[in-house]
Amino acid sequence: MPTLGEAARAVLLTADPHDKRRAARGLARAWRRGEIEHRCDTAMPDQPAWPAELELRAPNQMPKRGKGGSERGRIALLHALAHIEFVAIDLAVDLVGRFGGEFPRAFVDDWIGVAADEAMHFALLDRRLRQLGSHYGALPAHAGLWEAAQATADDALARLAIVPMVLEARGLDVTPATVDRFRSVGDEASAKILSRIYKDEIRHVSAGTVWFRQKCDEMGFNAVETWHSLVKSRFRGSLKPPFNDSARERAGLTQEFYAVIAS
Repeated sequence: MPTLGEAARAVLLTADPHDKRRAARGLARAWRRGEIEHRCDTAMPDQPAWPAELELRAPNQMPKRGKGGSERGRIALLHALAHIEFVAIDLAVDLVGRFGGEFPRAFVDDWIGVAADEAMHFALLDRRLRQLGSHYGALPAHAGLWEAAQATADDALARLAIVPMVLEARGLDVTPATVDRFRSVGDEASAKILSRIYKDEIRHVSAGTVWFRQKCDEMGFNAVETWHSLVKSRFRGSLKPPFNDSARERAGLTQEFYAVIAS
């Protein structure tokens, strides 16, 4: 029987985006069926495999996407979102492969489910790109999205603090306006995809917040103070309003976490 670490590493080292998507969903099925041992003693790669043809650029070298009103602008925006979801597959899989042994099975249940969600989100966005005459990999992509994983590779608490509770929470802030932008130009198909992703991301942020709080309680830490410390030391960016307070509240990420240290 393969171990969780071995299975996670195999997904991370799958370069083709569609093979990675299928591998992540296969991992989720095998875990649910009890076909994977809950053991994480396999080293995770420092960098996951991504398609060789994908052009990665530094954030300041990315082309301006505009407001997404034209078809070209909408394709650029959808491509950027597809890349976020593609990297999110690896972020979720790395989390369980790297840290799953420190937590009960319920933690792995949650985060393998997140990985399967991200794989489905990527598939929806890539299919929409193809309907518009493009595909994932046709445009340059942001090279810095894996930096959060590298900065938190040594600490499960730091990973939970930064990836779901900062990066995914930011998606809750910006997605409703993006949905409205697509609807304003009559692109209901894209708007529906993003609305689906938005609902799932609330659950992902909730999982991050719940397990962060639980781990802090287990270690005798104050969750809010610990989160503040980790964000200041491990996150290179800044927390910028406006915040979607209602969606964050639904995810359990209350203002006591982020309002005090927002720029």
